[in-house]
Amino acid sequence: MPAPINPFKTALRAGKTVFGCWLGLADTFSAELMGTAGFDWLVIDGEHAPNDLRSILAQLQVLEASPSHAIVRVPTGETYLMKQVLDAGAQTVLVPMVDSADQARQLVRDVTYPPHGDRGVGYALTRASAFAQIADYGTTADEQVCLLVQVESLKGLAALDAILAIDGIDGVFIGPADLAADMGHMGNSLQPDVQNKIMDALRRIAAAGKAPGILSTDDAMTQNALKAGARFVAVGADSLLLGQAARRLADKWVGSSI
Repeated sequence: MPAPINPFKTALRAGKTVFGCWLGLADTFSAELMGTAGFDWLVIDGEHAPNDLRSILAQLQVLEASPSHAIVRVPTGETYLMKQVLDAGAQTVLVPMVDSADQARQLVRDVTYPPHGDRGVGYALTRASAFAQIADYGTTADEQVCLLVQVESLKGLAALDAILAIDGIDGVFIGPADLAADMGHMGNSLQPDVQNKIMDALRRIAAAGKAPGILSTDDAMTQNALKAGARFVAVGADSLLLGQAARRLADKWVGSSI
C-alpha cells in the first residue's frame, strides 16, 4: 500500500487555485470547527501561535476527518522539526524565513528519504505510516510530501531565482508582514512599494513553474495577487475572525440602553 495521495499537492500540480485560512488559536476544538467551514486548506501555525508538537499532532488528528487539507508551519526550518511533523502525519510543510538557496536545498533534503535526503527512516513507529500499516510508505512518501517555503525579506527576494531553480520546492509563499517590516513599513503591507515587490515576486514564482502563495485579508490585494498568479491563497485567520466578530458584537450592545 502506498502513501496517501496529497490532495493539496495534486491540486497545485494541476494548476488549480486553492483558498485557505490560518489556525492560530492552537486548539483542537476551534481547529475542528474551522475544518467544517469549507476551506481547501488550513495552516496549523507553529511559528506565531502557541503550538508545540503535541498540539500540532492533536490538530492533525481532528482535521483528518475534514475536507480541508492540513498544512503545518514549523517555527523554523530545523531538520529535527521537519522530521517530527512529517512523522506526526503532516504531508505539507510550510517553512518561514527562507533567505537562501542553500537553506532551501537543505529543506528539500529534510523532507526526503535517503539516498537523496536526510529524513530519518523510522516510519514503522509513526502516525504517518498508519503505524506500519502502509507497507510501502518509505518508497512512496517523498512523492506525496509538499514543501512550501516562505520568502519574506529583501535578502530572500534577492535569492528568489536561485531558490526557484531547486527541484523539490513545490511552492513559494511571500510573507507580506515581514517583507513590509524589512522594507521599513512595519504594519503596512499595503504600502505601494511593498505591494510592487509582492506582485513581482508572485509573477516570478509562477513563471518558474512553482506555485505562488500569499496571505491577504484585503480584498483588493487578494484580487491583485490572483492576477499575478497566486495559487494557494490564505484569506483569513481564526484569531482575527473571532476577534473581529467579538468586537462587533460588543460594540453593538455594551453600553447601549435597553
